[in-house]
Amino acid sequence: MAVSAITETRQYLTFSLDDEIFAVDVAKVREILEFTTITKVPQTPRFMRGVINLRGSVVPVMDMRLKFGMAETERTVNTCIIMVEIASGDETIVLGMLADSVQEVFELEPDSIEPAPRIGTKLDTTFIMGMGRHGEQFIIILDIDRVFSGDDLAVMADPIGEVVNG
Repeated sequence: MAVSAITETRQYLTFSLDDEIFAVDVAKVREILEFTTITKVPQTPRFMRGVINLRGSVVPVMDMRLKFGMAETERTVNTCIIMVEIASGDETIVLGMLADSVQEVFELEPDSIEPAPRIGTKLDTTFIMGMGRHGEQFIIILDIDRVFSGDDLAVMADPIGEVVNG
């Protein structure tokens, strides 16, 4: 979704990774969990920290710092798992995003959002919906449906080979 597609005020959940603030549309957020035990899954990408049991369902957890090329998330009192719903074809996939902390939910007017910067031709920024201004701070607004590629989502298959959906 491009910035031009944002024509109305929306609410965003902001969270921190390292010293950067990111945001995701609250309509994509299912819930926020305290950090819990994550079971590692062999032969998965490094950013896939493993799976958790969410009320009887196996849900993959992604370390967003690793996904974005940062250092691995360290567990602190503020570390949390943001449960999101991702559209993949005709399915909705539920997954957890490991974040340093959750900040706040706030509304952004469409005129407070700038297009994602063009940073050369080799850097893929299609997963950035735009750059929001909140006070004096820039917030990277993620298009959560584009953060994870088809290959990433295929790795989130359960042991039988079916994608985990909610």
